[in-house]
Amino acid sequence: MASLAIAVTTGMPFLELAIPCHIFGTDRIQPPPDWYDLRVCAIGPGGETPLAGPWFSTRTPYGVAELVTADTVLVPASADVHGDPPDELVAALRTAHRRGARVVSLCSGAFTLAATGLLDGRTAATHWMYAELLAERYPAVSVDPSVLYVDHGDVLTGAGSTASIDVCLHLIREDYGTEVANSLARQLVAPAHRPGGQAQYIETPLPERSDDSLAPLLHWAAERLRHPLTVADLARHANTSPRTLVRRFHAATGTTPMQWIQSQRIARARELLESTDLPVERVAEIAGLGTAANLRRHFARAMGVPPVDYRRTYRAARAA
Repeated sequence: MASLAIAVTTGMPFLELAIPCHIFGTDRIQPPPDWYDLRVCAIGPGGETPLAGPWFSTRTPYGVAELVTADTVLVPASADVHGDPPDELVAALRTAHRRGARVVSLCSGAFTLAATGLLDGRTAATHWMYAELLAERYPAVSVDPSVLYVDHGDVLTGAGSTASIDVCLHLIREDYGTEVANSLARQLVAPAHRPGGQAQYIETPLPERSDDSLAPLLHWAAERLRHPLTVADLARHANTSPRTLVRRFHAATGTTPMQWIQSQRIARARELLESTDLPVERVAEIAGLGTAANLRRHFARAMGVPPVDYRRTYRAARAA
């Protein structure tokens, strides 16, 4: 059972604390038997009880000692993006990382990780509203305001607020596989993987009419990935022109229709490689990527490794 510690400091925004507690806790979901050993760790001077937001106090038997020995340490958010995080927390994160812990930030928690120096020379994500400030305060960090999260293996940073769900599901997908992550996503009534990125949320007006939602079209397309799909096909099903569809699609997802289709096909191929022994040729066919050669080319471009290597590495990691 892997231990997962959540650091809590006074003034921390409550939502980014509640999301990982809900997802990694065991009271509301049906986890596998080797689920995370969750430890909510209070970090405060003199052992005082931290206040999460203005309403909630955190009573927990865990503190710095449990945080530095955890396998994964998660920093939900920063209490003050203009100030410095507690020295005790910064030191604990450095110690945990030195001994091999995976360190994760949600939303403005990237400011805390940046203060440790763990993000120096790396790309990081944070809430798009704070991206410019993070880059200004920590110039050694390359801030990407367009993505939902950045995974360096030992250090992960997530974007704002509900992107915390995406980060948590990504961790579960890495640790327990696609099937477990997808099952939990269904329980949360959340997408298992969101294409696009924060670009779809940056100063983008909400649709004026509820029937402008692309959700029915996306569901329809996702069920037909193995078949040829064009912008014209999507526009025809949405009863609109291709030009209008492209405009609506970009406003809703931050990407183009065909880029979205491609990302879904790669995600489907990844799921099949993780959960089945199907040959690469069959994976390519089911995922809608045609031939094995086509799958290898697009999968390697998206994931950084060929499909066979991905399957081998994934299963070795799961076995370990």
